Amino acid sequence: MMFWYDHDLSGWGYAGMAVAMLAFWVLIAAGIVALIRFSAASPQQRTIPRPPLHDESPEQLLALRFARGEIDETEYQQRVAILRGTKRE
Repeated sequence: MMFWYDHDLSGWGYAGMAVAMLAFWVLIAAGIVALIRFSAASPQQRTIPRPPLHDESPEQLLALRFARGEIDETEYQQRVAILRGTKRE
């Protein structure tokens, strides 16, 4: 029987397979590391930080916190009264 060598992998074929296998495992490892880092991060680190607000007044910042639900109405009114200099009881 006569052997034909035109369907055999040459040295470059084996080198290409080795490089592809290495790249595959590197991508798998990088994906696992990224997944671990993302799952270990706190929720504050996952969100995009908001730039500091230098143009807003303290009352506007307080109103923004009230709108986001960080403080309730009584705390909002107490703090506004303190900012305006009127004592509210």
